[in-house]
Amino acid sequence: MMDMSLRLLRWTVHATAFTLLVVAVLTALREERVAVAVGGVLLGLAYAAGFAIEGRRVWLGSVTAGWVVLAVAAPPFVWLAFPLLFSYLHVLPLWGAMFGVGALTSAAILAAAWHAGGLTVPLVLGPGVAAVVVTLLALACRALLAEAGQRPE
Repeated sequence: MMDMSLRLLRWTVHATAFTLLVVAVLTALREERVAVAVGGVLLGLAYAAGFAIEGRRVWLGSVTAGWVVLAVAAPPFVWLAFPLLFSYLHVLPLWGAMFGVGALTSAAILAAAWHAGGLTVPLVLGPGVAAVVVTLLALACRALLAEAGQRPE
């Protein structure tokens, strides 16, 4: 039963990532920013490739680099940081994941502030709270797997 719950959580994260990506790509197309939209499609393909790639750390680095470029190019891509946080917590060892979550959250805050023309309390609190919630959720899943005697995938 727990395996099914964790699988459902994983697919929810992927569905969220692709939904946010589709919204960002459609927004870029509506603004006639075709190159940004194409970059979004390429990022989606790179993200999807993670299902089949063995070298997940290289994949995570590639997806993160693509996200940084797109987050600077257009505001809707900033929000893709949130499903990426789960990837950091899934792919990296805990110490690396904590560093990655901090760096990714900081980058999301800076990119959002840059697009907004300045730093505001909601632009700091939103990503900060999301990072804490995502981290606690991922750590709870790890603990449940450990308790069940399973190794996280």
